[in-house]
Amino acid sequence: MGGVAAGSNKLEQNYRKPVAPVSTLQFKSVADSSPMSATLPFIYTPHPVVGLSPEALDKYIVGNDPDTGRPVIEEIIEVLTKPVTGRTLPPPPVKAESGPPPALLAPDTEDNLQRLFYEKGWTDGSPIILPTEDRVAKMLAGTCASPDDIAAESFSFETREMVKYTVRHIAVIAVMAGATPEMFPVILAVAATRQSSLMPSTTPFEAMLLVNGPIRNEIGMNCGIGAFSAFNKANSVIGRAWTLMSIAHGFAKLRSTMWSSQGNNHTYNNMCVGENEERSVWEPFHVTKGFKKEDSYVSIFRGWAMVNSYATASKRSLAEELSYQLAVMPPINSAATVIMDPMVARNLKENEGFANQQDYARYLSKNLKMTAGQYWKTDHIDMLVASEAYKGVEPYASWKKLPDDAMIYPYHKPENINIIVVGGETSPVWKAADYGYSGSAPVDKWRAHPAGAVCKDGECGLPDAPGEYDK
Repeated sequence: MGGVAAGSNKLEQNYRKPVAPVSTLQFKSVADSSPMSATLPFIYTPHPVVGLSPEALDKYIVGNDPDTGRPVIEEIIEVLTKPVTGRTLPPPPVKAESGPPPALLAPDTEDNLQRLFYEKGWTDGSPIILPTEDRVAKMLAGTCASPDDIAAESFSFETREMVKYTVRHIAVIAVMAGATPEMFPVILAVAATRQSSLMPSTTPFEAMLLVNGPIRNEIGMNCGIGAFSAFNKANSVIGRAWTLMSIAHGFAKLRSTMWSSQGNNHTYNNMCVGENEERSVWEPFHVTKGFKKEDSYVSIFRGWAMVNSYATASKRSLAEELSYQLAVMPPINSAATVIMDPMVARNLKENEGFANQQDYARYLSKNLKMTAGQYWKTDHIDMLVASEAYKGVEPYASWKKLPDDAMIYPYHKPENINIIVVGGETSPVWKAADYGYSGSAPVDKWRAHPAGAVCKDGECGLPDAPGEYDK
């Protein structure tokens, strides 16, 4: 809605072109409440649009606007055939002259404070560790950064401005998630990516955190058996901290910044895991991105679909079996992510001849195919990629001209296919996803002590003993 309003206002204000913005009735409340869109002549159709046939969408246009009762097409023609009026953008909202909100809550019982955090929408729905001054101070001892250093920045949809978050703010989140000071540098690295784990989409969008380097073992991350399951503290609370950050930054307000119809349970800890570098026959993921093996990094992946394997590749090669799964996921920008057990990587290298991840990615790129019809008739491909074809961008422009039954190779950029090794070698399984790689951030810059230093309780700035929430 924000993009539609911004584009419409630009056409009117800069080019004096009449605009007839169209949305579904589901988002009328957003248009009415936003200064950017409240003065625009929005026209509404029924909801939804995604997933409906062209015939059904045609009926929307010739049918009545559910807000006004008038035919939608007549409203569009009426707006587009009139000159642009003198409508101007409203002035930005004036901030009330008031001081910053109080940094501390009044003392209360634990039950009452838990209830307050829940009622204010400050949690993910589960109980939190209450961020007392003492606990936050202990968390801050886990980093060399000053409490007032800026760790993250996020756009506020409420105030329409960039909001800066300090290391102290992130420490509060880390305490709430149940992290220890040793884990805090990883959480700060996640914050530094300036990315939200939650997306303002109606779809079940999801994300994944991958940790590489020595920090995995130092904080006891699970990279092996059951790595994605609910067993390990570091995996759980680091991933949860990212969601709590995203909530605190305003990305979880229903019908405002959170529109996912069903949501996604992966966002409780965002599939946070460490790569099993020790058991992999290939180099670590962060090394494939140009970083040093001895450095610690956190990487982010995003997408819609994740498919578990059945581990049934005895009648065909593993490469062929994986190809079948990825071939049902029309990719955006050739993106895919395969998370495989070390046994799968070993088989691919020793028995099928793939010396490294890049070799296997090139194989997938050359062999994964689907029909042009399957590709273009996928809603999110049509919505996000068709415009590239119409602009003449290859190979999309050529693919768009093909008949529906023509075969294409949609994973045409092998560098966008990510191969990750995770698992405990109890079964040769994998996960195949349409996830794209969104970038990595260094962990070591946030440490309280140099990477590789051996510290005991009371040294390196860490607390003397675990707090009660560490047990």
